[in-house]
Amino acid sequence: MDLQSPSSTSDQTDVLRVFQSKEETRHFYNKIAKVYDLLAERSEQPMREMGLKMLAAQPGQTILEVGFGTGHCLVDLARAVGPSGKVLGVDLSEAMLAEAQKLLDKEGLRQQVELSCRDAAQLPFEDQSLDGIFASFTLELFDTPEIPQVLGEWRRVLRRDGRLAVVSVSKEGKQGLVIRAFEWTHKHFPNLMDCRPIHVARAMQAAGFALREQRIEQMWVPVEIVLGVKEG
Repeated sequence: MDLQSPSSTSDQTDVLRVFQSKEETRHFYNKIAKVYDLLAERSEQPMREMGLKMLAAQPGQTILEVGFGTGHCLVDLARAVGPSGKVLGVDLSEAMLAEAQKLLDKEGLRQQVELSCRDAAQLPFEDQSLDGIFASFTLELFDTPEIPQVLGEWRRVLRRDGRLAVVSVSKEGKQGLVIRAFEWTHKHFPNLMDCRPIHVARAMQAAGFALREQRIEQMWVPVEIVLGVKEG
């Protein structure tokens, strides 16, 4: 565990902006939904599993997944909270929602999970209504000035001591040629590389979360896996 110091919490000056609109992002994920698992699931799955382990959803809890994609983590969360719990999911892409629903039907978990297409910067849930939130490879899709607003909205709907686990491509860890190529592609061809590395722990702490755990892992780029808690 290597938690960020408070003095570095709000510095995101080295993070690139997002160059696509949310409508363009929605259209992109609608196009690739049926092949997303072939493109990314094998590399992303171990990182997601670490984030789910950090979140540690419990039976009877209400958990939200932001950016649920094809639904693999929804399955894990639904099994963790059990029949007495509830899993909610929001995603911009209608095609991703359709893929996730097919998976939930296959696993017999449809009744435990409620999905909707919407922008996670404006959630429809009441204040302090959720026990936990999970977001993997999603926070880095939001534009840099919007990230504090998004995290503030997620904090709003969490109960006291509610937990937020975020998995994201990161500016922390080893930075080298691959990251520079990643960022260059994002800047010049955002339709091909819609996300970019960010500082996750810094952003979460600046949004008022108490950091409990942070891991820097290596996919083909550094990945930050962070657990924060809403205190007070």
